[in-house]
Formats: sequence, structure tokens, C-alpha cells
Amino acid sequence: MRIKIGLAGSAAFFVLLSSLVAFGQETRVGNLVGNAEHGKFLYQRYCIFCHGQFGDGTGESAPYLDPKPRDFTKGVYKCRSTPSGSLPLDSDLFDTIGRGMHASGMPAWRPLVRQDRVDLVAYVKSFSPRFKDEKPDPAVTIPPETPDTPDSIKRGADLFQSNNCWSCHGKDGRGNGPSASTLTDSKGYPIVPFDFTSGREFKCGDTNREMFRDLMTGLDGTPMPSFTDSMKPDQMWDVVHFIRTLSSKKHLMAADQTPPSAPAPAAPAQ
Repeated sequence: MRIKIGLAGSAAFFVLLSSLVAFGQETRVGNLVGNAEHGKFLYQRYCIFCHGQFGDGTGESAPYLDPKPRDFTKGVYKCRSTPSGSLPLDSDLFDTIGRGMHASGMPAWRPLVRQDRVDLVAYVKSFSPRFKDEKPDPAVTIPPETPDTPDSIKRGADLFQSNNCWSCHGKDGRGNGPSASTLTDSKGYPIVPFDFTSGREFKCGDTNREMFRDLMTGLDGTPMPSFTDSMKPDQMWDVVHFIRTLSSKKHLMAADQTPPSAPAPAAPAQ
């Protein structure tokens, strides 16, 4: 017996087939292998309200969020260990889910067990054909950190100016440079440069090593470029050391402005 499939049925079959192909991509973090079917269940429970049914960043909560939720269909990610323009590694997506995106509506999902997070990575990858057609580049190599000295900080301050970091982040790193109000992300939404003096953790991790990595890779989808062509590794470490002093200023100022303690009451007369 021959079964006829109409146009609607053919379209549904093609969508199903495409999904199966996407789900068939291996996702691995350490010794854990992702299960995209279970990841879909987790996504619909925890992620769909912001990122949307189709992973395009248009969930019900999206209009109220700034910055906007990630559009997974583009396969473009800020936080990566791979060079600018490359897909992220599975471990990069896994780390982002666990860490969250600081200074955004994306929380840390550490309460989810590691297997759940790997399953989510497998499903999130299914939204973009890039993961089917491309392979991520190898992770960038991060050299050992150079000494954090006053001279390094001074050199970093000079590089912060000469590489025009100040034009977005401001002379004092407050995110209020002359270009700040004109910046948009890759989808045309306004985007605010990071205020280094805010005391908040950086978007992709707060260690010196993670800050160095961000200078190497850039934050794809944003105006933040890679500096691998304009700075040598030791110069990037100098910039990291300088930025670290900016992020400490708020705490130092708070300590300076703490009102003096009230004098202790006099001891009662004997």
C-alpha cells in the first residue's frame, strides 16, 4: 500500500528530519555526553520564557530584558575560548550556563546537575545550522601571567588609551566614553559598555585569566573586538592589571567614605 503525504505533511517530516540531524550531533563535556531530547525538556521548563520557543531570543520576557536574550539561531556567542568568529566549544556553553551572564537577566544555573547542563548544551546547539556545518576552532592559548607590578599597571593604562578602549569604556573605565551612547549589538539593539568601576563581575568570568581570554577572543555579537592583532600577550596582561585597578576603585572609595565609628560610651564613675 502506498501512502501519500501532502505538502503540510512533507514540511512536518522535513522539520522532524532536520531536528533529528541536529540532535544527532555529539555534545561532550569531559566524560559526559549530551542528550538533546532531555535538553529540550529542560529548555522548555527553564529557558523558553526568555529565549523563545525557536531559540531566537523572542520569549515572553524578552521585551522587558536589557540586554536582550541570546538568539541561538545565529550561533554567535560572547563567551568563548575560541578565536573571534569561531563557534564556541561545548565546554564554553556549559560554563556559561553554570556561571550565568553577569550584568544581564541570565542567571547562574549551577543548581542543575552537570548532566542536565550538558543536555541543555546539546539542545541549544540544535537551533543553529552552524553547529551542523562547522567545527569550532581550537581554544586560544593563554600564556602565563606576567608580574602585576606598578610598571605593568602604568603600561596597561597607556595601552587602554592608545587602543581607544576609553572611547567606549571611558577615561576612568565607567562605561561612559564618547562612543558609548552610539553602540549596538549585532541585531541592532543598544548595548552599554561595561563599567569597570561598578564592582560587578565581568560577563564571562572574573579571573585575570578569563579577562585576558576576552581580550584575545573579543565578545562576538558586540562591538568588543579581539586585540590579538593590536597587542602582544604581555601587553594584554598589562591591560588586565590596569583594568583590575579600576574594578577595585569602588571598594577603595567606599572604604575611604565609611563614616567614623561612634565614640565608645564613657565608663561609669566608680
